[in-house]
Amino acid sequence: MRLLATGRALRASSSSRWAINYSSGRNLRIPLSHLPAPSTNPRREWSFTAVRRTNEKPTDVTKSSIAGGSAAQPLAAEAQSYERDEWTNVTDTILSHVGRRLYLDENHPLAITRQLIESQFPRPTYGNYTEENPVVTTAENFDVLGFPADHPGRSRTDTYYLSEKLVLRTHTSAHQQAYFQQISRNEHTRPEEVGYTVVADVYRRDAIDRSHYPVFHQMEGAMLWKRPEQEPLRHASATAARICADVERIPAHDVVVEDPNPTVHPQRNPLQAEFHSVEEVEQVAAHLKRSLERMVIKIFTEASKAAAGAEEETEPLKVRWVEAYFPFTSPSWELEVFWQGDWLEVLGCGVIKQELLNNSDVPDRMGWAFGIGLERIAMLLFNIPDIRLFWSRDKRFLSQFKAGQITRFKPFSKYPACYKDVAFWLPPGAASGGSAAGGAVPVHENDIMELVRGVAGDLVEDVRLVDEFTHPKTKRKSMCYRINYRSLERTLTNAETNDLHDKLRQELVAQLGVELR
Repeated sequence: MRLLATGRALRASSSSRWAINYSSGRNLRIPLSHLPAPSTNPRREWSFTAVRRTNEKPTDVTKSSIAGGSAAQPLAAEAQSYERDEWTNVTDTILSHVGRRLYLDENHPLAITRQLIESQFPRPTYGNYTEENPVVTTAENFDVLGFPADHPGRSRTDTYYLSEKLVLRTHTSAHQQAYFQQISRNEHTRPEEVGYTVVADVYRRDAIDRSHYPVFHQMEGAMLWKRPEQEPLRHASATAARICADVERIPAHDVVVEDPNPTVHPQRNPLQAEFHSVEEVEQVAAHLKRSLERMVIKIFTEASKAAAGAEEETEPLKVRWVEAYFPFTSPSWELEVFWQGDWLEVLGCGVIKQELLNNSDVPDRMGWAFGIGLERIAMLLFNIPDIRLFWSRDKRFLSQFKAGQITRFKPFSKYPACYKDVAFWLPPGAASGGSAAGGAVPVHENDIMELVRGVAGDLVEDVRLVDEFTHPKTKRKSMCYRINYRSLERTLTNAETNDLHDKLRQELVAQLGVELR
């Protein structure tokens, strides 16, 4: 779920008239021979750790009026072409990442992490899926999940739009409705599969630093139980008893877990009283917590083994539950682990809001869901210091990892940084920091980040705002950003860095209309 995975926050929004315009040219192309066409109900794909189902009836695939135009004819064998409009803001830099599917490369840290987590959610109770096509409709990404029309997550400053109705998914929850429906639809043919995990690459415009990247990977999981269709609260005790029996089948662990708060609290962590009973939620929470505790204990046990093998200090595992708020679950929790001297938020989870299940046409179900970011877990497991490394093709990085093994990353070099500042006045009347959902938007920090990515790609380690002020008379705003140019694989020359920075300055003027200082 979008807000269950850790480490990403939405930004506030407002409207104005300045924006980067990425709509030049008629068509935009995702150059992948194996990328399916957009559909309103994507075909489920098994991850390679599971047996591919052969008795699934493929869903219909509809091409959403995206073909062609002489400027970029679609090639069925090589590319999927999408027609641009005033909403289009996805860049070639971002599209170049589509189809890498790092989570399916068995020797890649992200794939090793995925398989480790999936091992704690085995078949036949859980299906372990991947979603390989990142193009989804705005209905799938926002509407079904109840995002209001003015939600900042819909903004072009946060989300990559191919067109008004198509985006690069911002979360795995874009596929949630399909999985809920699949569990319900297959209750007679595959009654044992009542849960799922799904892994996918997701895309969000974001800051540039060592822990953020515009393309990253999420895993979402859920477990559902069927309830009587009529007056389910009258049968709550029977439903709770069935869930309790499932809880008792989960093997216990011997790690002490801090969990001082009640399962529900009327203000801090409310019960969905209209739909659920306390006894049902107590059992759903018990199943959720024991399942996720076992997963996290497995992850950090493997991390401790790898750290010990690298002669790093380890400490006894400590785990705790913390009350949380997420828009798609209630009650909700975060699971934290004490690791290398700090409490780390590992995942978010909770009891699924019944409105989501009702909107997904499965009102006779209740259950739990969680979300976790693969990069964050992989960085902890493998001691990888910079998120850009996951995308490296350098053999000095890739050769250090092997399927099924957790090994600590050994840096092959630390190349020198090159800091350069760029200062500018925003256009008259423009304000930074907000956005509308589509069309014209003001200058936003993510616009600046996107320009840097487009010019320098992964040759930039981080971008930080170091100064800003508003002129007392003209009310124009000035901003200064410090850019750290540093390659992970080689030393950048002064000439190369100067060329990149000069090009960035030119693009700031051309795209944002700023006045350089």
